Amino acid sequence: MNNCNIGAALHKAAAEQKEAVALVTGKKGKYQQWTFQEVLANSNRFANALHNKGVQRGDRVMLMVRPSMEFICLTYALFQLGAVVILIDPGMGYKNLLRCIGSVQPKVLLAIPPVHLFSRLFRQPFATVERRFCVGPNLLGICGISMKGAASKASPEFTAVNTKEDELAAIIFTTGSTGPPKGVQYTHGIFYHQLQQIRDYYGIGAEDIDQPGFPLFGLFATALGAAAVIPDMDPTRPAEVDPARFIRSIQDKQVSYSFGSPAIWNVVSRYCIDQQITLPVRKILMAGAPVPGELIERVQQIMPKDGEIYTPYGATESLPSTSITGREILKETWKETRVGKGTCVGRPLPGMRVEIIRPVDGPLADWNEADVLPTSTIGEIAVKGPVVTPAYDHNEEETRMAKIPDAEGGGLWHRMGDMGYQDDQGRLWFCGRKAHRVLTENGPMYTICCEAIFNEHPEVFRSALVGLGEPGKQEPVLTVELYAKKARDEERLCAELRELARANLLTSRIKTFMIFAVFPVDIRHNAKIFREKLAVWVQQRMDCRQGL
Repeated sequence: MNNCNIGAALHKAAAEQKEAVALVTGKKGKYQQWTFQEVLANSNRFANALHNKGVQRGDRVMLMVRPSMEFICLTYALFQLGAVVILIDPGMGYKNLLRCIGSVQPKVLLAIPPVHLFSRLFRQPFATVERRFCVGPNLLGICGISMKGAASKASPEFTAVNTKEDELAAIIFTTGSTGPPKGVQYTHGIFYHQLQQIRDYYGIGAEDIDQPGFPLFGLFATALGAAAVIPDMDPTRPAEVDPARFIRSIQDKQVSYSFGSPAIWNVVSRYCIDQQITLPVRKILMAGAPVPGELIERVQQIMPKDGEIYTPYGATESLPSTSITGREILKETWKETRVGKGTCVGRPLPGMRVEIIRPVDGPLADWNEADVLPTSTIGEIAVKGPVVTPAYDHNEEETRMAKIPDAEGGGLWHRMGDMGYQDDQGRLWFCGRKAHRVLTENGPMYTICCEAIFNEHPEVFRSALVGLGEPGKQEPVLTVELYAKKARDEERLCAELRELARANLLTSRIKTFMIFAVFPVDIRHNAKIFREKLAVWVQQRMDCRQGL
């Protein structure tokens, strides 16, 4: 393989695109933009400035900068240097944040002033930091070296280091939807293969203009020679996106491609339909949680007639693994989802393999120990391929649990932590997280399958199945979040949900129903329901009812 450093891909794109627009940022309709040559020059200056101040290949650099030109160019600079970029969602809560920072042991802190102040207040997790760089004003002189000042004196020429495929490039944290967030090791080879998949499978290239709902994906756009428009939104709160601002940049810059959480497109599509707006976007990717057919239908209404929606499936540890189009969902699979068959997430992408194995609680030392299940049988989803990450950082126990070495075939299988099955067309169907199964005396109940029955009720925005009690003897409880803030008649609604439950064999065991004003959800996508936290709320409410 040639140099798989994504920083080298920027050099190639800049050589081909030169004065074409590479990056756009803006607020309230006022934009700044940079050409490919300017993005490369800025990245090179940052790389030289960091190198001149002692940052070396392999150094762990915690990057905490808001979505901006600086974020994109600094990330490229660190890749070019061969440093290890550490990315953490700041909205995960300060306890999780401190634990994650301490676990990855950063050597360099490259951040905005509030983060530097935070690091001074909570010193222990930052004890390994030897060098500090500030993006923004150096408050009280405690934020380290000014990146703006250092870069202004640096050369705009730099050659990206020639990285090996298995060389560590980044540590990206999971959302923590089924436990504490874990740092996932990304190699340069994984980024390289992700780039190829986006280019070849989704057909993204120099003619496209991308508006990513998740800032890191802007890197893939510019590396492929496409322009990236950073939307005017808080990426840690996608469900709170201002649709008018998100749409304005799409229209002003004629965005053709966008990747984002279903939570973003739920808000944006409703606004567009209310305002009778059709967007120029021809390709929309939605991921992070199951995408309902109703949302796909709505988003199709605001796209050109030849536009296409994709719902890729994967995880931080293996993204993307499978994919399906919105058209196939609406034509073939959505009607099955609505009656409890699970959510179809498509066929494996080129180079990827998917198998369903019998779920076990402990680690598997080799793939030969895995019991591969036949077609249409629900089990644990395992994937293998070039985008499967090698390990969790400084977490051997979790790595052993999630990774299965394949001594015979080579490489690693990753246990997705999800339950599902494959149909006779080779499509994967997602039935819910393994940790979220409700294990009753009469066998397991799967969240996504059961919840689909109740999501058909016109007042239900979404539902979540949780289990109370000891696994193997759990009582299933169905919780719902409504479109309205409060049910007009809660007793009547619960009676109607109870009738829906009785009418389906999947849900007939559910006897208890609860309504919550809002569900706890993940920070990154605002779409994954934190069922563990919801189960605690359910238990607390049950205790109150019993006077405990």
